[in-house]
Amino acid sequence: MPLIKHELILDQKDNPIFTPVVDHVKSTFNNVICSGASTLIIHQDSIVLERYIGKQSGKEDARMVQADTQFHVASVRKSYIGFAVSYALYYGYINSIDDPVLSYLPELAENVWKGTTIRHLLTHTHGLTQEAYEDVREFTPGSSWSYKQIGIEALTRIVKRTTGKSVAAIIHESVFTPLGFTDSDWYSQKHERLVDVMLRYEGDKDWKTSESTEGDKMNMYVSTRELAYWGYLHLKKGKVNGKQIVPREIIEVATSLQSPSTLHNDLPQNGFLWFVKGLSAKKTEIGDQVPKGSYQILGFTNVTLLVIPEEDIVAVRMFNSFGSPEGYDYLSDVRSFGDTVMSCVKNVRGVRR
Repeated sequence: MPLIKHELILDQKDNPIFTPVVDHVKSTFNNVICSGASTLIIHQDSIVLERYIGKQSGKEDARMVQADTQFHVASVRKSYIGFAVSYALYYGYINSIDDPVLSYLPELAENVWKGTTIRHLLTHTHGLTQEAYEDVREFTPGSSWSYKQIGIEALTRIVKRTTGKSVAAIIHESVFTPLGFTDSDWYSQKHERLVDVMLRYEGDKDWKTSESTEGDKMNMYVSTRELAYWGYLHLKKGKVNGKQIVPREIIEVATSLQSPSTLHNDLPQNGFLWFVKGLSAKKTEIGDQVPKGSYQILGFTNVTLLVIPEEDIVAVRMFNSFGSPEGYDYLSDVRSFGDTVMSCVKNVRGVRR
């Protein structure tokens, strides 16, 4: 499968040592509600694994999952939002991530948002939620961790207000256009290459879609290759094919540990929305065997992007599932995905000795 349409050109050297990753993805495929899946690994600048499984929907005549199939990435979209915030910071649209959110969004309720910084939004430590369309504080900023949509919405508004550009516009201008990406975007309408998301039950209230194409909503679809390339761009700190596509600092800041020092060591740790392997946090989504300095993003569709700089590797898995059916432990599963990747890397090292 040649990669000729992209500016980012990688050799394809299938390595059977990574077959356990395929087995892991097939196991997850059998444990969640889905019709299609895929996995791709880039190791030392070569694609060493690329597999496509099943169909794009549960319909009998559904299109087979293939290289141009685009999966709904759910919260994996937040890595693109984190990039846009880092872009705004690098170019001086945002002065500091320790600035109060109210400095940028003064229309928010001061009694609720006071003391909340952009850092708190980026690291899920803002302590805010919404109840009956009102902003409510659950805990003091920086004192705990909670994964709530309210912080993401504030970040996309800050990006738009400071830069004058949407998240999508920044990503297209900085990455998609320079690298020739055509299978990554936010869509207002379905087309034949987009998977159908398989819901846990009819009328699942957690499932939401949108017609916004600004990068602020949960309607992003990405092909397996282009999600891996997105991770590869980060692995290489913005430099691919000998060219600095993105300023190195944008990537470094977004993927380094940014959680406030006041946070308990066992709580998840984040960069610019990426989950970052730093301290030995018990509640991390990253596997035990994955080394420090690695970073990962996971979506509610079980789509996962893992970058391990120490091993020069990017690992992706894609599914068209939504949420966790009864008996499925998504955190245990995604941790073991990373650990399986690491086990394969160690076997590669053993063969080369």
